[in-house]
Amino acid sequence: MIWIAIRMLTGDAQKFYGLVFGIAFSTLLITQQLTIFVNLVERGASGVYNVGNPDVWVMDTVSRTTEVNYAMPSTALDKVRGVPGVEWAVPHLRAAASVRSGDGDLEGVAIIGVDDSTLIGLPKRMKEGSIDVLSQPDSVIIDDTGVIRLYEDGTDPIGQRLELNDQRAVIRGVADAIPSFTSQVTLYTKYSAALRYVPGTRNRLSFVLVGAADGVTPEELVKRIENETGLRARTRDEFAQDGIDFIIENTGIPLNFGITVALGFIVGVAIVGLTFSLFIRDNIKQFGALKAIGVTNAKIRRMVAAQAGLVGLIGYGLGVLGTVGFLWSFSGNPFFKGFYIPWQIPLISLTAVIVILALTGWLALRNVLRTEPASVFR
Repeated sequence: MIWIAIRMLTGDAQKFYGLVFGIAFSTLLITQQLTIFVNLVERGASGVYNVGNPDVWVMDTVSRTTEVNYAMPSTALDKVRGVPGVEWAVPHLRAAASVRSGDGDLEGVAIIGVDDSTLIGLPKRMKEGSIDVLSQPDSVIIDDTGVIRLYEDGTDPIGQRLELNDQRAVIRGVADAIPSFTSQVTLYTKYSAALRYVPGTRNRLSFVLVGAADGVTPEELVKRIENETGLRARTRDEFAQDGIDFIIENTGIPLNFGITVALGFIVGVAIVGLTFSLFIRDNIKQFGALKAIGVTNAKIRRMVAAQAGLVGLIGYGLGVLGTVGFLWSFSGNPFFKGFYIPWQIPLISLTAVIVILALTGWLALRNVLRTEPASVFR
């Protein structure tokens, strides 16, 4: 009977392809939008993910993320270094500035100052050059997203001079970094040079990056630092989550993507429900004939479930493959750099497909179950 049900479904090619398209489109929309949403909000933690060395981030009590911070006095560094359990502590500066490129273009950039001696605070990997280039005077390292924004014509950035707040800066390396939420150009340099590039108030220490001593957990060290210095301390994972939560709480991104996902579900229900109902209506005599020869309602339900399962399997597979193809086609774009599909998202899409098929199948099945076997002879 299952084979008969499948032959009935595939025999009407127009409606079969319509059902597959409805499920595939709904799956693609839900999976793609959820994937973009997750990867986009995770960009709020890029400032933390790009710095892999510290176990703990220390900041002013009002600072919330790597982008939303309030400068501390330089004495905060000595306070943190004096806390028991601190293996090492280095300064970290993050500030905004404007840069003028060689051809006169003006671009807003993020300046990140890393420790002069250890260079802790730089991204883990370099795309061009090495971190040793910062030992040369006026040197900066640009992130790969910044290369695209400043040099769209394909100019080699190495050796290019920039005017940074009336100061000379020379690009001598390209960092392989996760882009920020706004995909802003990011320049890395030594802490002492950053103080020169970004003049401002007396307090300019954004963060203190801390490594825990052997035998001391980051969570324990956080409590010690907060108790003894009065500053705010967060573990690496906690501070990364703070950046994600800040975007979710202070932007309209969750609502906008939620509306799109809901529309994908509604469109799937509408297309599949209408097409399935038309398919059942056109084949109502065949179902009546089956009931006339003794096929029970339970077997009819299994037949419709098999039809829905076949459509769902093909449509779901095409939708997920479409999302993979979308990410692959944009993999060379630095603004989509690092995008991936979390394993939870295909499960969410699968659940949505099951709900769509169960709802539309149940609505369409009611007419079949109410059909009298004698109706086929009228």
